[in-house]
Amino acid sequence: MAVQTSVNILAINPGSSSLKFGLYEFSEPLRKRCHPETAEGHEVPEDVEGPPEYLQDGSSHGHPLRSATEAGGPSTVLSPSGASAAQDDRRASAAQDESRPLLSGNLPVAADKMEDAVREVLARANSRDIHAVGCRVVHGGAEFSAPTIVDDNVLAKISALAELAPLHNPIAVSAINAVRHALPSIPIVAVFDTAFHRSLPPVAWHYAIPDDLNIRRYGFHGISYAWVSRRLTAHIGPGKRAVIAHLGNGASVCALHDGVSIDTSMGLTPAEGLVMGTRSGDLDPGAILYLLRNGKSSAEIDDLLNHRSGLAALSGGTSDMKKIVEAAYPKSASSDAEAGDPRAILALDVFCYRISKYIGAYAAALGGLDALVFTAGIGEHAPLVRERICANLNFLGIDIDEALNRATRSDERPISRGPVSIFVIPTNEELQLANETYQLV
Repeated sequence: MAVQTSVNILAINPGSSSLKFGLYEFSEPLRKRCHPETAEGHEVPEDVEGPPEYLQDGSSHGHPLRSATEAGGPSTVLSPSGASAAQDDRRASAAQDESRPLLSGNLPVAADKMEDAVREVLARANSRDIHAVGCRVVHGGAEFSAPTIVDDNVLAKISALAELAPLHNPIAVSAINAVRHALPSIPIVAVFDTAFHRSLPPVAWHYAIPDDLNIRRYGFHGISYAWVSRRLTAHIGPGKRAVIAHLGNGASVCALHDGVSIDTSMGLTPAEGLVMGTRSGDLDPGAILYLLRNGKSSAEIDDLLNHRSGLAALSGGTSDMKKIVEAAYPKSASSDAEAGDPRAILALDVFCYRISKYIGAYAAALGGLDALVFTAGIGEHAPLVRERICANLNFLGIDIDEALNRATRSDERPISRGPVSIFVIPTNEELQLANETYQLV
């Protein structure tokens, strides 16, 4: 019998309009094999014309985290599973140090075609053994506080949570079902965006409403925050107070002390907090009551606040930040000179203002600030947005270096010249998914 010397983990990250994925090889064999039926609670085929663009080899996504020793030592805060964060960090760092990317990509796909897209990814990877699959699930509710092996019961609970994440949880269920049908003997791990924020203190997760309603704040983008926070620790060491701004079509900010989430801008659902591509973010509940009293149905309001608000509403039609910046400043995408479309200018101003306000509030919650990080599509690629956000935060020691900020680079990099460290750190949810899956199985 052949001895298993490595393990391949497939990470799938289903979204409302795309499927991101990565296949990673870990040099150590699985410590235990978790078959879906027994779990309790808890070479690419060659085409003549070459693979499509979304299946290009993902070497740029495989950079491992430095070990806990190199990073200056791990945290001692308890994780939701009961293990110390120090133990979790050591396991994660060891896994990341031993992984290498085999395949990665981003496949545009309609939500109702997610199972087909997953089958396509599995077909493209069919010349390599897949030993386990990790799938991002946006909402774990109060039920799931850590990565969990999927069985029928777990899948039913994920599906039931669709009421809290109607755009995302059903898509994750579809993706998981596709994997279960294609690879019935392979363990599948659900990794929850909400789990990272289970460390929130009561003052941060309570709403000021009666407890018997069972409505609380959960927070999202946790997989991204887990990756970026470890990368930040590799740069500046442990024990620091940081704010990470995950700015994409969906956007949020998170306050962390020593890598542990203490507050975040999204709440019960991903609709709370910052202005987003098509979501309103923070809104007076009285506005919803007003709309109901004036004949709008709950479905219409849901569509309005999730699909027809945010940057799209403010700008007059587009949620694409690159187009908004170009419309606001048509002769320079990084200068206030030659102002253009006033609606685009307003969209940019409101977006940046809301983020600056949250950063200031989180600096107060942390008792000061050691680092600010920008990540995700807008955070990584929009220097003007970063400048605007930092412009009114000099009193906190946030001082962005204009030349470093505007440099055309895509790697991890500092962009500060003041006492608060400012970084751009590309997120890597797929590798984080693979790492967490590997640690569990």
